[in-house]
Amino acid sequence: MEGEIRNYINIWLQVIISLCYCYGIGKVVPRGFPTLLAIVPIMCLFLTLPLSLHSLHLGGTFAFFISWLANFKLLLFAFGKGPLSNPSLSLKQFVVFASFPVKIQNPKSPDETTSTSTSSFEKKKNLLKYTIKGLVFVGVLRAYSYNDYMHPVVLYCLYCIYIYVMLEFMLAMVAVLVRTLPGIDLEPQFNEPYLSSSLQDFWGRRWNLMASKILRPTVYQPTKQFALRLFGPKWASLLALFVTFLISGLVHELIFYYLGRVKPTWEITWFFLLHGFCLLHEVSCKNKLTAKFRLSRVVFGPLIIGFVMVTAYWLFFPQLLRFVAVQRALQKYAAVGAFAKNATRTLKLWFNYG
Repeated sequence: MEGEIRNYINIWLQVIISLCYCYGIGKVVPRGFPTLLAIVPIMCLFLTLPLSLHSLHLGGTFAFFISWLANFKLLLFAFGKGPLSNPSLSLKQFVVFASFPVKIQNPKSPDETTSTSTSSFEKKKNLLKYTIKGLVFVGVLRAYSYNDYMHPVVLYCLYCIYIYVMLEFMLAMVAVLVRTLPGIDLEPQFNEPYLSSSLQDFWGRRWNLMASKILRPTVYQPTKQFALRLFGPKWASLLALFVTFLISGLVHELIFYYLGRVKPTWEITWFFLLHGFCLLHEVSCKNKLTAKFRLSRVVFGPLIIGFVMVTAYWLFFPQLLRFVAVQRALQKYAAVGAFAKNATRTLKLWFNYG
């Protein structure tokens, strides 16, 4: 583990130095293909850095922040678009904005500064939300100790809950760090995806929002503009949506390779292509039926979550099982929990008989 931490610090130093170089390039090189050619070596470096890590948590988050988000932000930056193209950014802000899913805080209006009761309510709501998720996380760890007696479907459901709650807590820790910098706040990543009323709602407004936000200007909009002249507005939008899911699937394949170092079987890509295909039909059906029928969240919400979990059970989670990533993480947590339990029992005996 000591070697892993050393590698982690080393590659973050490489990231910071590389982003300082990109910041300087943006000041002296014209935007467009000249800037792109100048920063392509940095983007290639960011694709190789996660190969130095083997931990699920360190490697997974680094690959998401740097190999995916930072590279896509640099791609926009090369053409004068995206959050890194703001000319008022200092070097420190440029590095932070490129490295993490953060945004500039909007200045508060007088009405917002006086509404202390609303902000207090939000804080209490967030505290309750994370307390419940913490209890759920502990429950998942406790339940995993009986994994030998569980049906595979139940075990996959535990994996699904674990991944969601783990991402929530890891991003919450990142939020605590970035909020120490003035004027910067974390981009929202999840918006209660278990309340989704449709696939469009799940992927567009509730799950992995930063990925959706970065895919829109880098993949969806350029593809739509290109296809608009060939196929017209309707088919251009559908094609752009499908290509966006394809690129998302390929990026997930890359991240899974970082985590397991096993040859991809492309089932992750098929998972996203399936959801993209179903989303195309969902949008088409909604345009035809909403004038006649009102879609009920109570009815369609459980169906959407069930569809996501069933397709994940079919195509997504088997890839995690190939390199036992989630199992390794859960086993580590279970070992830590067992150690804490034994240590507590030992201390009680020492105090009782000491």
